[in-house]
Amino acid sequence: MPHHVAMIIDGNRRWAKQNFLATAAHGHRAGAAKVIEFLEWCDDLGISVATLYLLSTDNLKSRSTDELTELIEIIAQLAEELATYRNWRIKHVGSNEGLPPRLVSALTSAEEQTTGNTGLHVNLAVGYGGRSEIADAVLSIIRTHQAAGHSLEDLAANLDEDLISANLYTGGQPDPDLVIRTSGEQRLSDFMLWQSAHSEFYFMEALGPDIRQVDFLRALRDYSRRHRRYGS
Repeated sequence: MPHHVAMIIDGNRRWAKQNFLATAAHGHRAGAAKVIEFLEWCDDLGISVATLYLLSTDNLKSRSTDELTELIEIIAQLAEELATYRNWRIKHVGSNEGLPPRLVSALTSAEEQTTGNTGLHVNLAVGYGGRSEIADAVLSIIRTHQAAGHSLEDLAANLDEDLISANLYTGGQPDPDLVIRTSGEQRLSDFMLWQSAHSEFYFMEALGPDIRQVDFLRALRDYSRRHRRYGS
């Protein structure tokens, strides 16, 4: 059983269109409801960490204003609801830059409310980009070394993979063992580029709101049959 599962729940807009719904927001709401189901499946199976890709930095630039406004409110409501679920611990994984105050407040509040919880660790990747995350980690390292009065030579001598990993948004957490994407798309879309270096990948044909528990169990069964080589 994987300790950490990362999920790209994709296809909400296509789901809304296929079901002849008026706006993409209907698909995003259905996707948010599926997120809660998915997390319950993870929790019941003893998975320790689940990361959900909810809003990318690219989404913030490319989505229409109306769709983005509705999506942001849906994510804010989801964060608030998850903060009351079971004994889950919520963490915002991403940058607040470019996020509206309403969403930042909901994510911050969810973190603060659940900081002492010991159950499933839920990462909400919002305002997230894998390349930006790596750049932010390096900038954080540089600023820390400068504040401590260290030279660039000292930094160069000590900079390694472990130091960068520790300064990622997910610093201190295990890397994902399994990355799943719905909707038949077979790409990462700038998701957990550093952390997924040795992850296993599984792609589902089902659109996000349509995934069933049996689909998830099939992904886990497929994972269990693989021999992880960790780059070798």
